[in-house]
Amino acid sequence: MMRIGSGFDVHAFGDGDHVVLGGVRIAHSRGLLAHSDGDVLIHALCDALLGALALGDIGAHFPPSDPRWKDADSALLLAQCMAMVRDRGFELANMDATLICEFPKINPHVAAMRARLAEVMQCDAGRVSVKATTTETLGFTGRGEGIAAQATVLLESR
Repeated sequence: MMRIGSGFDVHAFGDGDHVVLGGVRIAHSRGLLAHSDGDVLIHALCDALLGALALGDIGAHFPPSDPRWKDADSALLLAQCMAMVRDRGFELANMDATLICEFPKINPHVAAMRARLAEVMQCDAGRVSVKATTTETLGFTGRGEGIAAQATVLLESR
């Protein structure tokens, strides 16, 4: 059996000196506003995994009203979502994610993101795809107001 899930997340820029994307800290002139570390890529990926399992969304499992998740490393959320995947008899066939932003530039960090995501999900990096695009200065990402991410996963039964 195979199951597909998709996820999407957005965070606005705020004060700070870095962003965390795909589990990788990237120096930047702004931070992302969020209850946790604001890792939009991992948040979209968690939603995709939970969606493939028909378990709702990230907010249902890691609500911002719960102080345990304040400033949390999103990699911990991803690890818990992967535990849910395995507990239900599935494994990751592959994942594909796209970061949508004008800045910071993503390509110099893609290899590190793929390696970190593979480490957290306990899979081969060949199953992990991370890409980026801009919106050609259109919309909130084009105006530099924030970052968006979308992710798709394919799970297969073990």
